[in-house]
Amino acid sequence: MKKLFILLFVANAILTSCSNNNDSPIIDTTPAGASEENVSGLVTTNTTWTNDKIWVLNGKVVVDDGVTLTIEPGTIIKGKEGSGSLASALIIARGGKINAVGTADSPIIFTSINDNIEIGQKEGTNLTVADNSLWGGVLILGKAKGSFSGDVSEFQIEGIPASDSFGLYGGNDDTDNSGDFEYVSIRHGGAEIGAGNEINGLTLGAVGSGTTIKNIEIVGNLDDGIEFFGGTVSPSNIIVWGQGDDGLDIDQAYSGTISNSMVILGDTSDSALEIDGGEGSYQAQFTLNNITLRGNQNAPGGKYCDLRSDAQGTLNNIYAYDFQTTSYVRLKQDNVADNYVNNLITFSNWEIALPTGVAITDIFQDHSTSQVAASIATDATNWTTAVTAGSETVGADTSVFTWTYAYAHNAY
Repeated sequence: MKKLFILLFVANAILTSCSNNNDSPIIDTTPAGASEENVSGLVTTNTTWTNDKIWVLNGKVVVDDGVTLTIEPGTIIKGKEGSGSLASALIIARGGKINAVGTADSPIIFTSINDNIEIGQKEGTNLTVADNSLWGGVLILGKAKGSFSGDVSEFQIEGIPASDSFGLYGGNDDTDNSGDFEYVSIRHGGAEIGAGNEINGLTLGAVGSGTTIKNIEIVGNLDDGIEFFGGTVSPSNIIVWGQGDDGLDIDQAYSGTISNSMVILGDTSDSALEIDGGEGSYQAQFTLNNITLRGNQNAPGGKYCDLRSDAQGTLNNIYAYDFQTTSYVRLKQDNVADNYVNNLITFSNWEIALPTGVAITDIFQDHSTSQVAASIATDATNWTTAVTAGSETVGADTSVFTWTYAYAHNAY
């Protein structure tokens, strides 16, 4: 999902959750001692969500600039149903912080109000990876650089007054710290904000390198698993399963490193990786290290990787298997093909368990008008090795994912 959709969503989110209350926090009326607590609106003081109750996102919850939201290990957060301005989500505004550090034994779980998971459990029994768009998702906005249309250094969310700094993402602080987000599972999200436009499982807008994001799972999200809009954060141990669009989506000159991560396509998925470059004159290069991609024979898109719109970066140590005979790695536009020729897009150490009848030269394709990078097909034999599934020597160390819902359900 592209930037405009995110902007419209957050604008609607703030307006719906806060404007009717003069931008004041909404007072919760949940009875003391209840096993569930409803939360909504603007969080203006340091707050802790404890694991002795289920926290229900009743619309948008926005952690304000200068405020830290702490979530204890084992805490369950459920988002209420709703689309458009009524979609529920957790938004960490620029300057706000999230301190959500679960453990392998006690992960923090974001899911739908329709999920029958209870306190102390790791999963319910009534939903599957096919259940999506039941709530919104999680958005973290930071102060790092991004490449934006018009060469502005930051974006103000549409519909929010300039004085409301929580509507901005982007800046010049590449070491910005938005907090610590670890051992978190985000499930069944992606509510629509408009016809055909949905929320990502985890949206990272200009998040800086001072932020820690690792051991994250996205399951059954209608849109992308994780989308990076600029920024420099370097997450690790990410697993995305059964997204409706792309697994890992990079935009606006994201320049961090994504390492030891895995994408597992579902029956409705598009690309495992979708990568765009900057939208302004500022450009930067991403890095992917030790990534495993699992295809799906039913996926309508089913691509390994789609490199588009001036994409620039490095893709190292990639292992892919179970893809369709028609799946490919694509250089889509002329500027992408030019970037490949000029070594602004590089590949190294790929291993692919080839579909029957498919050669390495079939997979890597130049779809640009110019066709200046048509040599990618033969070049790929220099960095790609055909392997048998299970004999790979590159890709993610999947032993780090044994805590996940995906592992429990034999997704890989």
